[in-house]
Amino acid sequence: MKDERASRWLRHAGLAMALLQQPLTARGHHNSTGMGPVYDGLIHFLTSPEDLIAALAVALLVGLRGVDFGRRALWVLATAWLSGCLVGLTASATNASAVLPAFWFLLLGGLVALDTRLSPRATTALAAIVGVMHGYFDAAGLGLSAAAIGATLGVVCAVFVLIALAAAFVVWLQARWARIAVRVAGSWMAASGLLMMGWALRAA
Repeated sequence: MKDERASRWLRHAGLAMALLQQPLTARGHHNSTGMGPVYDGLIHFLTSPEDLIAALAVALLVGLRGVDFGRRALWVLATAWLSGCLVGLTASATNASAVLPAFWFLLLGGLVALDTRLSPRATTALAAIVGVMHGYFDAAGLGLSAAAIGATLGVVCAVFVLIALAAAFVVWLQARWARIAVRVAGSWMAASGLLMMGWALRAA
């Protein structure tokens, strides 16, 4: 009986591995959702961990600092992301190194984990740099077209909503254990960045 179960489990595992190894269609930039370019951009942001986690880390960082920091970062990050996208639309496609998102994971996650008390000016500059760089790589190679601009607006709207909701939620947290949980989330981001950095440097 045990041998039969083991054999059945091995067959199922082998089938699963075979399915996972089948090649899938690879697409650059925004996948089409069939709902228009704005939704394409929104889905692209939500399915791009390098963008999603970087924006979320900024939201957690400013949320720990309070309402004023959150409001400032809300507009600065979204505007900077839009600016980076507009510049990227005029640029040719580029392959960003995996070291760059790993660096942002490590830096931003570390700042959240340490509950770093940056000045308003430093926080604004950090949000602007994150927005411009990620926006540029999001839009590079798309070209100036109505669809590309629509996708860019979708990405920026997603960034704006994420920052607004996540930062407001963290600001609302008052219990010490809840704020510690936010810092733990930052430490996970930093640890992920460290692992990514190691793999990227090893593959280089």
